[in-house]
Amino acid sequence: MERAIMALALLLATLAASAVASPVNKSCVTGSAGASVSIGYGGAGASAGAGVSLGADCPRAEEIVRAAVEQAVAADPRMAASLLRLHFHDCFVNGCDGSVLLDDKPFFVGEKTAGPNINSLRGFEVIDAIKAELEQECPETVSCADVLAIAARDSVVASGGPSWEVETGRKDSRTASLQAANSNLPAPTSGVATLVQKFTNVGLTAKDMVALSGAHTIGKARCTTFSARLASVGESAKDTGFLQSLQQLCAGSAGSALAHLDLATPATFDNQYYINLLSGDGLLPSDQALAAPSGSGAEVDVAALVADYAFDAALFFDDFAASMLRMGRLAPAGGRAAGEVRRDCRVVN
Repeated sequence: MERAIMALALLLATLAASAVASPVNKSCVTGSAGASVSIGYGGAGASAGAGVSLGADCPRAEEIVRAAVEQAVAADPRMAASLLRLHFHDCFVNGCDGSVLLDDKPFFVGEKTAGPNINSLRGFEVIDAIKAELEQECPETVSCADVLAIAARDSVVASGGPSWEVETGRKDSRTASLQAANSNLPAPTSGVATLVQKFTNVGLTAKDMVALSGAHTIGKARCTTFSARLASVGESAKDTGFLQSLQQLCAGSAGSALAHLDLATPATFDNQYYINLLSGDGLLPSDQALAAPSGSGAEVDVAALVADYAFDAALFFDDFAASMLRMGRLAPAGGRAAGEVRRDCRVVN
């Protein structure tokens, strides 16, 4: 906790010295090229895949994905967060296997109607367009799961965030699990202990949880997802103004209005999310919970990590890229080589 207090003090001193009117971070790299982060292939438990080399078997694959993502994000900046979220929601349910993309069919129930996904996940048509072009370029070579992983990286880069070398070779599952989607994905009301447990359940760490939560520096959320935050208006002078503005936004919308997850720099992938948490301006209850002092028995001081990332954008970029690689290695029970390469991401072959 001493580390968090020291980092917070340094951050506040820096912000005061810069005399800015709003807490917009100035230290991170922005622009379509993103920040290049060198990430190795060692570490966490899974290999880079089944040996598929997109460079050899489909040389233009990453170029095709990148161009489509850049076009989609240019037309709708929110799409960057949506494509990133698709990869997350895929990997947390039986590994990164493209199961989140499967449509419901007679005698087949997919994951799209799960509580965390229904009326929430978007970007499927972007993935469809990418897959159709890849099938023209190199049929049955690039899996839908790999498309999700590459598109997630390119969405971050298109928003000004870090880049990393995506590991490929995933196969697409022939099954999906509505039950696992309902139980495995963290809820926006989750506390820190629950969040850590959800990540531990799939083989990720508390540090991964804090770093990957930084994805909420882009995107939007419906009022229904942060209504618990609005109930605490007036309890803290630090965030009263922020919460009152959210109340005004949500009033009369029946919970359907959308709020930026990061009000300061909503379309830029930076470390502003963590600065917001230190100011009490986290949108989701699960976001703001990260800034609360960690218990004495906590393996990782979550609040200290929040302060570290708020003060050091480069550290956040490095850790985020490393955690995205670890998440991308989550494999189905049968291993990453099990399954198929779907011709259409919505249905099995």
